[in-house]
Amino acid sequence: MNQHLSTQRYSRRELLSRSTAGFGTLALAAMLKEDGMLWGEETGQLEKLVPHFNASAKNVIFLFMGGAPSQVDTWDPKPLLSKFEGQAVPEEIARNIPKIPRSGADSLLMASPFKFKKHGESGIEVSELFPHTAQMVDDICVLRSLNHRIPVHGPGESLTLCGSALGDRPSLGAWLTYGLGSRSKNMPWFVVFNSKQNAPAAQPVGWGPAFLPSRYQGTVVDSGKGVPFTQMPADLTNKSRRKQLDFINWMNQQQLKQQGEDTELEARIDSYELGFRMQTSAPFVFDLSQETSQIHRLYGVDKKVTEPLGKQCLMARRLVEQGVRFIQIRHGGSDAHGKLFANHTMQAHQSDLPVAGLLKDLKQRGLLEQTLVIWGGEFGRTPTTEGKRTGKNRGRDHSPAGYSMWLAGGGIKGGQTIGATDALGYTPVERPISINDFHATILHALGIDQYKLFFMHKNRKQIVTDFGGEVIREAFL
Repeated sequence: MNQHLSTQRYSRRELLSRSTAGFGTLALAAMLKEDGMLWGEETGQLEKLVPHFNASAKNVIFLFMGGAPSQVDTWDPKPLLSKFEGQAVPEEIARNIPKIPRSGADSLLMASPFKFKKHGESGIEVSELFPHTAQMVDDICVLRSLNHRIPVHGPGESLTLCGSALGDRPSLGAWLTYGLGSRSKNMPWFVVFNSKQNAPAAQPVGWGPAFLPSRYQGTVVDSGKGVPFTQMPADLTNKSRRKQLDFINWMNQQQLKQQGEDTELEARIDSYELGFRMQTSAPFVFDLSQETSQIHRLYGVDKKVTEPLGKQCLMARRLVEQGVRFIQIRHGGSDAHGKLFANHTMQAHQSDLPVAGLLKDLKQRGLLEQTLVIWGGEFGRTPTTEGKRTGKNRGRDHSPAGYSMWLAGGGIKGGQTIGATDALGYTPVERPISINDFHATILHALGIDQYKLFFMHKNRKQIVTDFGGEVIREAFL
């Protein structure tokens, strides 16, 4: 764990020249690193890969629902919306709505077109949109009071995944791999799946390293082909490929000597080596034909509507088995300004079965207890209708003032809800949760003290949560 980072930084080359042990030190570090015991950082320090305290999770799968699903149509039932359908927002609620653009405070209330039903021993109410995920509700902790003040997709996504609406901070996955390293020798530390067919567009800062060294950025994966360009060319053998990469690395090292420290070049060198290990040791990870037909059905890989996300969720489970630290799956398309019923119905058809399959499969393999699964988008949607649309054409605008996400596995106490919004679903009235609180909770699950993991940047100890957040301790067992 990187608990103390010096303001003076040395490249690996400078470290060797200053060290009396020289290459012996490097060899020892390499062997220990292979065993997952030590981690070399840019300061030249070698530190134990141990959490600050006992971790309840080892891996994270973040199911990011881009476009912002409506909380009042999914995980936060508001029966009073039916009573006040078509009416103005009551003054006692309107006065507490934050003064942010697109709040919909002047629009008319819109009842949810979806019914809610209690499920599991916990009796948590879940929308009819998610009949499969509802079967796992006793393993799910619903957070109903997230809130922030950014009503635009791009900045909202950046805030959720990086902690900054400006996108100028490292992504959560980059921070975790920087702090904890990788549990996998032959796979990327941080893997990202992006849907191509659904808007709004993904924000690359959501898997970027920002001011962290470039090697900590996420690796974007094609769910049909795996990591791009990692297939061994037909005319090359492992031996000839190794000789080719040795020559390329020698040239890169010469350039590094000439220009000095360059984290992007060092990341490129590392990526070539990782690519070789993937070509020779781990191509099977992305070969879903090895899975049984029963598993394909569990994830919906055998159905056209669920196949894209089903493949990504199944690959996520396989990556967890390989020790990949952080897996981000982005499924966009919930931006229902109009035709909310059709939009959310289709989104649920695409995602409900694969997400439930992932939870069930992780649990039956004993992996859920070590894997923190997160579901949610960049914000929620207004309890009011947007504009003057009528009938089935009605939709909802953006609403970051109060919305829902959920957590499962990784030491999370399922079968509970935390926080609450007002009677119509606009703003939190119980246990407000900020994005910093949300990030601090994820760090806590992985055994990280948010104040002890830092990186020196601009002469300041930068931490994941910037100025700190409150861990949602009641979320844990």
